[in-house]
Amino acid sequence: DPVSAVFDVESFREVFTVDQPFGNHNGGEMTFGPDGMLYIGLGDGGSANDPERSALDISTPLGKILRINPLAAGDQSFTVPTDNPFVGVEGADERIWTVGLRNPWRFSFDAATGDLWIGDVGQNDVEEIDFAPAVDGLGAGRGLSFGWSAFEGNDRFNDDQSDVGHTSPRLTYTHD
Repeated sequence: DPVSAVFDVESFREVFTVDQPFGNHNGGEMTFGPDGMLYIGLGDGGSANDPERSALDISTPLGKILRINPLAAGDQSFTVPTDNPFVGVEGADERIWTVGLRNPWRFSFDAATGDLWIGDVGQNDVEEIDFAPAVDGLGAGRGLSFGWSAFEGNDRFNDDQSDVGHTSPRLTYTHD
């Protein structure tokens, strides 16, 4: 209830769940974007070095920001917006909005511009802030790759991951 701030437990419904193979890098941020859709940040599944190579794999939601319409529709607990970048791509998880994130524990949309800013946790040495500009206030981050685990920050990381077409961080900083 927006007036009393009392939660009606009868209104609870599970929208979806995602199995996490390890106990860390599970993401943490959920927010509504300027388009009214729900954006959900998920880490790469945890452990170290992206052992399952999830972050750049478009068949898994791990290591991504997802975008859904959380309202139930018929027997579906949510729907996928038809303009998500991987809708209709064979083998892809259509909920995916951005890829190549280790643990997007905080992100937000600039209220004035719609630009997307992401705080992504690094592996051992480098943390990063990622930036995706909006076009006319919308679409920030659509289909972008932020490079994990091919890169940690701007440094090459897992050589078996493609280094093509990634958006470099706006800012990196070391633990020092």
